[in-house]
Amino acid sequence: MGGGWHEHAPWGRDPEFIAGAKLDRAVLRRVWYFARPYRFMLAGYIATILASAIVTIMPPLVFRAIIDHHAIPRRDLAGVNMLALVAIALALTDLVLNLFQRWWTARIGEGLIFDLRSALHEHVNRMPLAFFTRTQTGALLSRLNGDVQGAQRAFTTTLGSVVQNVFTLFVTLIVMLRLQWELTLLTVLVVPVFVVPAKRVGRRLQKLTKESFNLSAAMNTTMTERFNVSGALLVKLFGHPARETAEFREKAGRVRDIGIKTALLGRVFFAALGLLGAAGTVMIYWLGTRFVIEGTLSVGTLTALALYVARLYGPLTQLTNAQVDVMTAFVSFERVFEVLDAKPSIVESLGSYDLVDPAGRIEFDNVWFRYPAPSTVSIASLEADVNAPLSDEPSGVILKGVTFTAEPGEMIALIGPNGAGKTTLCNLVPRLYDVTAGEVRVDGNDVRDLTLTSLTASIGMVTQDPHLFHDTIGANLRYARPEATEAEIVAACVAARIHDLISGLPDGYDTIVGERGYRLSGGEKQRLALARVLLKSPAIVILDEATAHLDSETELLVQQALAEARASRTSLVIAHRLSTIQAADQILVVDEGRIVERGTHLQLIERDGLYRELYLTQYARPTAQSAGP
Repeated sequence: MGGGWHEHAPWGRDPEFIAGAKLDRAVLRRVWYFARPYRFMLAGYIATILASAIVTIMPPLVFRAIIDHHAIPRRDLAGVNMLALVAIALALTDLVLNLFQRWWTARIGEGLIFDLRSALHEHVNRMPLAFFTRTQTGALLSRLNGDVQGAQRAFTTTLGSVVQNVFTLFVTLIVMLRLQWELTLLTVLVVPVFVVPAKRVGRRLQKLTKESFNLSAAMNTTMTERFNVSGALLVKLFGHPARETAEFREKAGRVRDIGIKTALLGRVFFAALGLLGAAGTVMIYWLGTRFVIEGTLSVGTLTALALYVARLYGPLTQLTNAQVDVMTAFVSFERVFEVLDAKPSIVESLGSYDLVDPAGRIEFDNVWFRYPAPSTVSIASLEADVNAPLSDEPSGVILKGVTFTAEPGEMIALIGPNGAGKTTLCNLVPRLYDVTAGEVRVDGNDVRDLTLTSLTASIGMVTQDPHLFHDTIGANLRYARPEATEAEIVAACVAARIHDLISGLPDGYDTIVGERGYRLSGGEKQRLALARVLLKSPAIVILDEATAHLDSETELLVQQALAEARASRTSLVIAHRLSTIQAADQILVVDEGRIVERGTHLQLIERDGLYRELYLTQYARPTAQSAGP
């Protein structure tokens, strides 16, 4: 009786969650788009619900017939036995119908979860890099998990519950009115006694649940930030274990107290409902017995009415939550659709074509760039401050009229102060961002005219802190080329100067590298990333500070691996250590978004420019200090 209040916790149903929500016809149409493949299953599901409601109405009428027509007047044991078998058959029929209902809900629910998650995953994969630089990962995962499941419940829990309760209530009232209308009206008059406390207790439970959700979210955030490798290292070095434990225990203790209070409040509420239900049943028997004594009501009818009263109050109290249930389900759908409606800013043109047999020629033709406006690449509800509107203004100008050409096989080095635009420039080649003006061309083709798959297939990149998945070394390497053979993987690792180290590990290429590759040293991760690029065998290689923060011995190994990676490939190399790029075919000095100098190392060192200043800063100053007293 009153079932459903215990579901507030997993559903997150609170007034603020559905505040202002309305059933939008456009949302309904999109919901039907996802539900349409399951329309026959939905019809079967609803049919079994209705059939089950009818079947469960029958037993009290069977008991009435046993008492009024076979037991008391005639003592017809054969008739009693027959009707008892009918009652058992009805129970078995209801069991079968319930199994069918569960089968339908499983098929529909799991199918919808699969469809929604697949659609979200495919869409998010097509979002530009700018989307991920602004979005909270946890909030995005919540859409893929919590909201998808909330939307699924619209068809498995909410729909079934509302249909079943409405139909059960309607049929029960009709049967009761036909049996004895005075007692039926009496039971209906008791309904406000159920509904009013149900709403009041519901609001209290919702308030407690909301606080519990917020505290749980805060604990999850704390654990997510501190239980990854980087967070754990920071806590070990700067944290205070006692303070960390006290803060966590405070939140966990409040969640515990809320859980106890919610359980007791729910139990008191259900006990009160049970008491009222019992009082209603007693009243039915009390007044009904008077009618029996007066001869206006049979004993069997009185028994049936008492059974129906017990069935009446449950659907009534559950339907008090129907609006919250329905709106919660549709808000979940809206939150899923909000992500699906975010348009990727990096898309293939209608006439896009593949880059075939790339040679690796790169051209920047008067390229200007500003980072796109947040409103064009992000969703406000997925950002840290969900209430702050997203700006419609793009960033300031990052690149200003950049023009250069890298011929196939050339090494182009990019140097300059931090924030000069070097990494941004490199990110334009694989179309992680699109230029604001000008053109970036590969082999004479504007990158915006090429298919993204063929463009990225021709480019390999190694960053300062390469990312590795929490998987084996072999799996991380095969991510670049799943069809690679063992011999090809070994050859790439030999070229990257990492094979000997891997072979010396107990599990070899089956060694788990840990989250973000933290079980490996910086130099080992760099060489493994280089091996991944070599296995991919692209025409263009982009190296963004690939030797930063390495010791001399490791840097030598990485430099040898870099030479292998650059061999016969066009390479863009960002480096602060000028020793790593002195052999470049062309050095571009970038400052405040412009190429302020270009030439070879020998040419630039002879000029009185930024390159010479950077060179003297790295090499001349240590010499001067060593010559001191």
